[in-house]
Amino acid sequence: MSKRPSAPSVLAKKDPAWASDFEAMLQAYEQAGGKPELLKMERIGSAVVSGNHVLAVHETDGVTIETEEREHGIGARIVVAPGTKVAYPVHLCFGVIPAEGLQEIVPEFEIGEGAEVGFTAHCTFPNAQDVKHVMDAHIRVGAGATMRYSEGHYHGEQGGIDVLPTTRASVDDGGRLEIDFNLIHGRVGSLAIDFEVDVAARGVAEVVTKAYGWADDKVDVKETVRLNGEGARGLTRTRVAVRDRAVSSVYTTAEGNAPGAVGHMDCTEIVRGSAEARNVPVVVVRDDRARVTHEAAIGSVNRKELETLLARGLDEDEAVDIIIRGMLQ
Repeated sequence: MSKRPSAPSVLAKKDPAWASDFEAMLQAYEQAGGKPELLKMERIGSAVVSGNHVLAVHETDGVTIETEEREHGIGARIVVAPGTKVAYPVHLCFGVIPAEGLQEIVPEFEIGEGAEVGFTAHCTFPNAQDVKHVMDAHIRVGAGATMRYSEGHYHGEQGGIDVLPTTRASVDDGGRLEIDFNLIHGRVGSLAIDFEVDVAARGVAEVVTKAYGWADDKVDVKETVRLNGEGARGLTRTRVAVRDRAVSSVYTTAEGNAPGAVGHMDCTEIVRGSAEARNVPVVVVRDDRARVTHEAAIGSVNRKELETLLARGLDEDEAVDIIIRGMLQ
């Protein structure tokens, strides 16, 4: 893998065409809720990827980012050195600006023993009509380390996009992994999440997924948490809303495979119009000292909340949208 220059401004000056792409990505990044100025700060690690081009990479002490451009996307290896405490989240910006395209991101995260780091990722596809975004991530959180990863998507209103994120993760003894995925701005298009994590002794994995589908959007969530070590803990929290003709399916599996392992699955889905929602929780316990629980609710919005908003002059569609977005936020 090759490294890009550490300062985004340096890269942009070297190639005028890339400078134009970089500015376009900054605008899209802002649309997605990001703050473009953060991508230019020396104290904040960052990477900007447009289609299959790495436009900028900036490393900070203890954080290395190696990238490799491929035909339809990039490979990346992000390493946080053992014991490193990263003061500011590393900001990642992925996107496809044209209406059509294929982007494949293959990142590898290696979080060293005792390190602590956060990542904020914005994935933006404002003009998508025929776009496919594929993510094939591998994560290893070392012993006693903490990794927090928050990913937000912005898709525009066309709905012509397939989002296919796959993650394979492991958490070593006493480590902690927190994943937060949200796709609530613009049309979902088609979303298919496939997430698996193995948690060692005294490790923790928390996975939060939020999506809002409408028109003929499709939301599929498949999550598996294996609590393999003594005292391991795991939580999945899924919040999905679908309306019009959208459909959602949530398949969550939690395994208690060791003494003192504790897992919980929490899923809430809201259905409106002709939409359809499905939830399938699977509990597997292989040790009588482990405990795994689940709760699931599928239904409409709270009637009392709806009536309160209607009484304040909102029409029903506006009121429902506010309630759903409140749940997802």
